[in-house]
Amino acid sequence: MQAQPTSAGLYTEFSGLAEMKHLAKQDPEQALQQVAKQFEGVFLQMMLKSMRDASFGNPIFDSDNSDLYRDMFDKQIALNMSEQKGIGLAEALVRQMRAAVPVASAVNSAEAAVKTVPTVPASSAQILPLKPLQRQPIAVPEISASSTEFETPQAFVRQLWPHAQQAADELGVEPGILIAQAALETGWGKAVNRDVAGNSSHNLFNIKADRRWDGPSVAVNTLEFEDGVAQREIARFRVYESYEDSFNDYVSFLKSNSRYQDALKASDANEFVKELHAAGYATDPRYADKILNIVDRESFRSQMAQVRNEAQA
Repeated sequence: MQAQPTSAGLYTEFSGLAEMKHLAKQDPEQALQQVAKQFEGVFLQMMLKSMRDASFGNPIFDSDNSDLYRDMFDKQIALNMSEQKGIGLAEALVRQMRAAVPVASAVNSAEAAVKTVPTVPASSAQILPLKPLQRQPIAVPEISASSTEFETPQAFVRQLWPHAQQAADELGVEPGILIAQAALETGWGKAVNRDVAGNSSHNLFNIKADRRWDGPSVAVNTLEFEDGVAQREIARFRVYESYEDSFNDYVSFLKSNSRYQDALKASDANEFVKELHAAGYATDPRYADKILNIVDRESFRSQMAQVRNEAQA
């Protein structure tokens, strides 16, 4: 009688390895396929985790509970995908291992490798806040630009306030909405694009270096959305001498593009952000909601009021 393939319905089930050992003795070929699926599941988990780490997130407002359940959801999704059609990695692994070594040896080697993958039960996992988007620069000529670090979100707001106020006056919007957008784009200044030498691009709004830009640029591995699906791509972003220049170019960028005219005619911050997103400023389907979520936070409102009062004193 042919051995039945083993499969875990939940990612927290750890009996699958013992069942695969038993299956390897009865049907090595079937066991090899199951081990390959396990590898594919681990790979999918790593891919989803990398995507989560690269998301904009909110380093001070995200909930530990939401992080925990999001991680559990991702692991279950990875398992379900590998158990169904998967992404083709399992099939490729089976072909490679079958060609390289006998099936039984391949199963034993793969099984041993699976045992080395660290597993942390959800109940004892250490929960960390989401990190801001970490873009990885590729090799480009060194750019001479000073860098300014923002130790806290409060420092980010306080330092950028004068530039945001000037830009907001020109655009006819509230300064807070521009600071919130810059905070989302850069993880409160922690993930401003840099060149390979570590020099800051000072690009707070992640404006790309298109054909209209004749200044310096930096090539970055970034996350974009196409039809709501996140994917990696390499793009070039503008580089400025200062954060003030970044705000100035942001104003010029919006005013010189006809597609953003509806945003510039907006009557309030909500409409401005939504029209900006509708015009295609960003590909993230939740871009406007994320900015408005920052603006609506009581802690952000309090910080903005404090900085505004200090400026008027």
